[in-house]
Amino acid sequence: MLLLRSSALADTHAIAATIALLSRPGDIVVLSGEMGAGKTAFAQGFGRALGVIEPITSPTYTLVHSYDVPKSGPLGRVTLHHADLYRLDRTSEVADLALDELSEFDGIVLIEWGDVVETTFGDHLVVHLEHLDYHDDDAADGAGDSDGDGDGDVGDDARLIEIAGVGPTWAARWARITSGVEEFRC
Repeated sequence: MLLLRSSALADTHAIAATIALLSRPGDIVVLSGEMGAGKTAFAQGFGRALGVIEPITSPTYTLVHSYDVPKSGPLGRVTLHHADLYRLDRTSEVADLALDELSEFDGIVLIEWGDVVETTFGDHLVVHLEHLDYHDDDAADGAGDSDGDGDGDVGDDARLIEIAGVGPTWAARWARITSGVEEFRC
């Protein structure tokens, strides 16, 4: 497991880009965290790194947005599927979305609120985001002091990001992930 600190939206996008560039068709990435934690912002950085040029928005009401990645993108032609399970009440509703199948045909699937059904997926990466505020230990000792006044205040875009791989496909890439996000490690 990696514990990372993002001090700004640009950091969250950079972390997402690192994961995106190490992803490959068939991957599932589960995004978890409270409302406003930065799941959609992570998805935006992920998609941009792959070459998605259209706006990436939360699929809360449509459940899944799919974005074609141009053949000239870093992974070649793939489809990025961005799902949001927030509004679903039953596991059977999640099964109806066929998220595993979306990943099978040159697809990469990002799933917001996917932690509620995470055990139904095989190999996957879990990205948990938390808003960092002055109550957190790092902020209390001044490490999160965004304005230099010693009060531990952090910016609105500061996040703790925890990354964990499940299964051998992510274990094989773990050293490259760790190296790629080294500057953000806590």
